[in-house]
Amino acid sequence: MYISGRERKIIEFLLESKEEVTIKEIADSLEVSTRTVHRDLKSVEDILAKYQLGLNKKSGVGIQLIGDEEQKHQLELALFTVEHTDYTPEERQAIIVSTLLESNEPMKLFTLANELQVTIATVSNDLDRMEEQFSEFDLELVRKRGYGVKVVGKEKNKRAALSYLISQHMDEYDFIHLLKENIEKKSKQQLDTISNRLLGIVDRNRLIIIEKSVEKVSKKLPYELADSSHIGLVVHLALAIERLNKGENIQFDPNYLHDLQETKEYDIARELIYNLEQALQMKIPDDEIGYITMHLMGAKLRYDHDYLLEESSLNVAYKAKELISHVGANISEELDDHPALLNDLVAHLKPTIYRLQQGMSIKNPLLKEIKEDYQGLFSLVEDGVKKVFPETKFPDEEIGYLVLHFASSILRQDSETDIRALVICSSGIGTSKILASRLLQQIPEIKHVDNRSLFEMNTIDLANYDLIVSTVALKDVDVKYVLASPMLTNPEVEKIKKHLRLMKIRHRPEKNKRDKSIGENRVGEEAVISRLQLMQEYSKVTLELLLHFQVQVIKEAESMAEALEQVCLALEKDQTLNSAATVIQAILAREKLGGVGIPNTSLVLYHTRSETARRVSFTVATLPKAFTVTGMDGNEMQVETILLMLAPLETSEASLEILSFISGLMIKDQLSTTIFGSKDETKISQFLSGELNEFINKKISIRSDQL
Repeated sequence: MYISGRERKIIEFLLESKEEVTIKEIADSLEVSTRTVHRDLKSVEDILAKYQLGLNKKSGVGIQLIGDEEQKHQLELALFTVEHTDYTPEERQAIIVSTLLESNEPMKLFTLANELQVTIATVSNDLDRMEEQFSEFDLELVRKRGYGVKVVGKEKNKRAALSYLISQHMDEYDFIHLLKENIEKKSKQQLDTISNRLLGIVDRNRLIIIEKSVEKVSKKLPYELADSSHIGLVVHLALAIERLNKGENIQFDPNYLHDLQETKEYDIARELIYNLEQALQMKIPDDEIGYITMHLMGAKLRYDHDYLLEESSLNVAYKAKELISHVGANISEELDDHPALLNDLVAHLKPTIYRLQQGMSIKNPLLKEIKEDYQGLFSLVEDGVKKVFPETKFPDEEIGYLVLHFASSILRQDSETDIRALVICSSGIGTSKILASRLLQQIPEIKHVDNRSLFEMNTIDLANYDLIVSTVALKDVDVKYVLASPMLTNPEVEKIKKHLRLMKIRHRPEKNKRDKSIGENRVGEEAVISRLQLMQEYSKVTLELLLHFQVQVIKEAESMAEALEQVCLALEKDQTLNSAATVIQAILAREKLGGVGIPNTSLVLYHTRSETARRVSFTVATLPKAFTVTGMDGNEMQVETILLMLAPLETSEASLEILSFISGLMIKDQLSTTIFGSKDETKISQFLSGELNEFINKKISIRSDQL
């Protein structure tokens, strides 16, 4: 049986779709015209008929694959085993790129043409189109008559290109199952053809060892990795080890490597490399530790709670606030009143800026839709990042993700409803946020939306949700769910509303009412206890922090280091610290990694978590004269007041949230910075008391509503 590449893609699209799909949706997915899809559907129907399958066509709605589930499974297997399946141009070019990157010697065009069963002219035409792709990774495609074709460039750039190639063509769901279920032992029939070709670059047994090692050490990070970052790190390591076995070593700037050694990520990367050396019985150069550290520091975070500014760099928050002000001013909306937006942007921007500075690429599969749906907002954000981050070039892919954060915040609204929904999404933070916001906006019945990743599927009690919406096809899942695009199109909204209507019909109100009456007293009791516990936890931390708050007056100091020493020794004396020297060393080490002065003020912020800290503390210290420090915007500035925040290494989430809130106050507005720089202990203490009281009340109110 012969199946063309486009026919195969259409069938795969239909197999993955649980509801009707339009011809335009198929055409957009394949990047062809609707006329082309209509023409191919005749051949597709002939293929489906051989498996006793057919198409249900509804005018004005779309088409849907119908038939026995077992026959669908047999068709799916056949797609991966048919001998003469050809590749789409995109797939063919991906195979050519990977083949050239793997080879250290020039390759003849007829060799590539023979392997792909196409003409030499087709391969030559593909190479013309691919030259720009190679240049994006600072690689050169050398082509000479009688010589062949070869990719020339640095090893790190070849690895980056291979890693990006795999991320573009590897289905995340299949890859996660490969890692979690060890399906490398099963037939290759279960993976897509192009995926198989690309995965052939790495040894699958090593892949499993690497993934288990990554999973083990990633638990020591102070944040969670997004699914895409977890996969990206595994792929990077697998490629690195394959290249090392071929004698291809990578070079890392020794000075920069020395700076990275001060970070927690470096210690974790070193442990990861050591574990892999033991498991794979091979020597891995220290240069690789630098690149793994870079991956960890540049990883996208996955989170479902407020991002803790104390764990971030406040300079990122400062820049994020500037970006929010720029966009808000141009759309005439007070975005500064959207606290979740600042948290979301800080969580996203910190790793993003690091990735961009190190030349690490990222894909954004939603870029085309984002540009179409949010043209004006895209331009605003694009202008904003040029203004706020003049030293960093943001590609369209990254701007697209930032647009999603702003769109999510603008769309977010409160609604009194009674449906609890779960969003399964593996495309990143912004994607799940925008889908959740659109669900809340367009379907009033939905009261609460949880975002979860594919990695968490086995740990979620799906019975707790009235509605499950996924951006990827869920395999081996017994519950009903709605497959939707992250942008949530109008047909998909109607599909979800239909799903909810059917669910309500099946509901038995009498049973719900009876169950509620039986358990309402117990639920009420638990809510009261939980609220009291929250009040106690936040109040205890706040009271401790305010009771020990002080403004120290430093009368003599010739340097910032000397001033910090006096502040920390005083804290050691009153038993806030066990070792002033340890904290000073940590503070100065952190200062090397980025500016600490708050721009447009005379304030400098130092903060760290240390095992020598006995409790959370916030101290203000006045300097005897102005000292020069590097600001959070990278410029030198004069400072007269030290703000010092400390916390134990192991401390409660409430403690970190409160310190995080204080960090945000420092850049909130002109009034805040003026008060912190006033050197007036009473004024600062009263300001903190009022702001923290309001913060705690909001926190308790939000948590209580969720109980």
